[in-house]
Parts: sequence; structure tokens; C-alpha cells
Amino acid sequence: MSRKIFTLLSLIVVGVLMLTACGAPPTQAPPSEPPATQPPAAPPPAEAPAPTQPPPAPTQPQAEKVTITWWHIQVADDQKALWQGMADEYMAAHPNVNIEITVLENEAFKTKLTTVMQSGNPPDIFQSWGGGTMNEYAKAGLLKDITAELDKDGWRDTFSPGALGVYSYNGVNYGVPRDMGMVGFWYNKDLFKKAGIETPPTTWTEFLEDIQKLKSAGITPIALGEGDKWPGAFYWEYLAVRIGGQAAFDAAYSRKGAFTDAPFVEAGTKLQELVALQPFQNGFLGATWPDEQVEMASEKAAMDLMGQWAPGAFKDASVDKKGLGDKLGWFPFPMVEGGAGDPADALGGGNGFVIGKNAPPEAVDFLKYISSVESQIAQAKIGLSVPVVKGAEVGLTDPSLIAVQKGAAAAKYFQLYYDQALPPAVGSVVNDSVQGLFAGTLTPQQAAQAIEDAVAAEMQ
Repeated sequence: MSRKIFTLLSLIVVGVLMLTACGAPPTQAPPSEPPATQPPAAPPPAEAPAPTQPPPAPTQPQAEKVTITWWHIQVADDQKALWQGMADEYMAAHPNVNIEITVLENEAFKTKLTTVMQSGNPPDIFQSWGGGTMNEYAKAGLLKDITAELDKDGWRDTFSPGALGVYSYNGVNYGVPRDMGMVGFWYNKDLFKKAGIETPPTTWTEFLEDIQKLKSAGITPIALGEGDKWPGAFYWEYLAVRIGGQAAFDAAYSRKGAFTDAPFVEAGTKLQELVALQPFQNGFLGATWPDEQVEMASEKAAMDLMGQWAPGAFKDASVDKKGLGDKLGWFPFPMVEGGAGDPADALGGGNGFVIGKNAPPEAVDFLKYISSVESQIAQAKIGLSVPVVKGAEVGLTDPSLIAVQKGAAAAKYFQLYYDQALPPAVGSVVNDSVQGLFAGTLTPQQAAQAIEDAVAAEMQ
């Protein structure tokens, strides 16, 4: 068939089709929607058109980009790496989330946090010790209520109730703990042995005697960074716990008694007995907590009164980043003969994170992520935390940290650090006043009176 004939037949077919379109409508039911009006049909091209591409598959709406600001105080390399790794894992699973981490040393953190709190713009997630300072932030409306989130899906039940309670105020939860332990003496077993000390002291008298033995052996008995104030406050607070027990603090706190009562004055007297023996390294009044770590890590000092975070700090401060290893031991603060406190009573607390008032929901979800049992096990393995999540205790392998955990569990009375249990303005006065006792610029009576005056002004 010639090309002309083929073309002629094609035109005839098109014409027939057009006449058919103008005829009677078909008998089948019309479509549910009327077809759109079409322009007149054009003759078909000589060649078939290319097939049309299918429309792109519908895409899911992109999740809104969210930035979470997270401030923590873990400056040790392995601890920073652990937190960064967990943030990276979360961001990989949630591509819309960006976590901005700020790492600050303890004192720098407190100073910077005070500034941002005064501006009313807290970080989304930040370090907290719970207690009085957290309560003040809560009363000022600077924290987010996460009670409903804790009650959802059993998250609340994963925590030790006592530890979780430190992060609530008036029945409202604002954060969660990551560890809970007690302050005690970390000591170098080799240096004790060199000084002829076979077992750690259990009484205040034995403690003072051991200090003399260490000095006679040419060993600095105690490392202290009193320039930061809070490390020295542990001594006065623990002495008050041992001398007055829970009854003394409860009376003074409830205003049925006072911080000028006999146990608090006697605590100052006992502390100055210790200071008179000159047990600390040279320059301790101007030294900081990082300096204190170096004294222990370099094996220049035999003892350090510090919390459960100490082993990790000593490890990071050591030249080889291995710490003291098996040389490091732990014992509780000695009992004071004649004191009303139970020898098992503990001073301490823990670390945790609270949520700022403007935090997005993703911040709470991330907090839940780093509070998992897997995260707690990882923290325990590097000595970062004494676990507070059920089942995570399996990660605790350091014998000294196990001793801390057992000591805290055995305590009939657990006293939170004064600078956290009391309002911030009072806590700073406690630290300042105790520093005055170390420096010899305040008498025990004057230090107690300064603390009482601050409490009376803040806790009317």
C-alpha cells in the first residue's frame, strides 16, 4: 500500500470517528464526573508520540527542623565522647533534629547558667542536682513540666523512686536523675601502706591520727581545691550530719531550730581542728577542683573527700588517662564520737538533667533516650554514673563505685548537699562561710551565724 493511500484511509477513519462523536449518546451510564471539555481532535501524527512519564510518587511531609540545646559538665574525654555519640545516634534516627552541645566545667557552668536564667532563656536540657536550686527555677517558671511524659509508657517506673523524687517540686517533675551516690573519702592504698596505715579510719580520732602518720611519711594527707568553695563545704556539712543527725538539720530547716544550734557550731570547731593539722597541699585555698584532681591523679596526695564522680575525674587528670586503677579505694566519712548521727548516714546527691521552659517535645524524647537502661550501662562502665535506672547496675564493675552504691543504699538518712538542699542564696553563704573556717577568717560561731542569717532572710 502506498503512503498516499495510507494517508487517505487515515483521514477517512478520523472523519467517521468525528461523525460518530456527533451522533446519539451511548447507552451506558455516564461517568461519575463529567469529562472536561476537549479541544477539536487533531489528525494523528505520522509517528506515535513518546509515552508520557508517570507522575512522581507522593512524598511524605518533611518533619519540621528542630534544634535542641544541651548543656552538660562532663569534661573528661571519654565522658564527652559518650554523650556526643548518643547525640549523634539520636540525630541519625531523627534527621529533623539538631542537637547543639555545650560542655562547661562545673564552676563555669554555674556562672553561665545564672546569666541565662536571669535573661529568662534557659537551655532546653541542662545539668541539675535537683533540690533547692531547681525548685527556685521551677517557682520562677523557667522549667517545663514533664510529669505527663514520665507517666506515659512506664518511663517513671524505670527509675529508683528516691532518686527521681529529687527532680520534682510540689508533685511536679521537671527532670530526671542519671546517677545517685554519696560523698566519701577516696584514698590511695599504696600511700596508706607507705605510711603504715593498714585499714581506713572509722572514727574522727582515728582519722586525725592517720593524718599525722601520712605527714610523718612525707605524704600530703588530703587534696583540696578550696578556691571553688564547694569541695570544702563537704567537710562542714558531713560533720554536722555526724554530730547532729537528721534531727538537727530538720529543726533548722523547718525554723523550729536554727543553724546556730550546737551541732553546727561544733561542726565548725571540728573542722578547724582538722585545718590546724595542715593536712592539705600548699596553696589549697586558691586551688580549684581540677587542681584537686591532679593532686590525686599524680599520687601526691593520699585522700580526697569527693562524690561518686571522682574516679572518672582522676582518670582524665592522669597523664596516661588510666587513673589510679587498683590503687584507688573508698571509705565513708568517719563517725564522730558522741555524735547523734548514725555512722551510716550519708551526705551526697546525684546528677541529672532538667528541661527548660521553651524546650520542644523532641528535647523530652531525647532525655528519655539517654535515660534508657542501655545508656545507663554505658555510663556506669566508664565510671560516669552510679545507675538509677533499674537493671543498669550490671554495668557497674568498679569495686569502689560498688562500695559507694552499697553505702548510699544502707543510709538511713540521706542529706542532700547544702548548696542544693537550700535556696541558692543560702547555699552560696554556706560555701563562703565554710571557706572562712578554712582560711581562719571566721570563728565557728560567726560562720554558723552567717548561715542562719541567710536562712532567716530567704526562708521566712
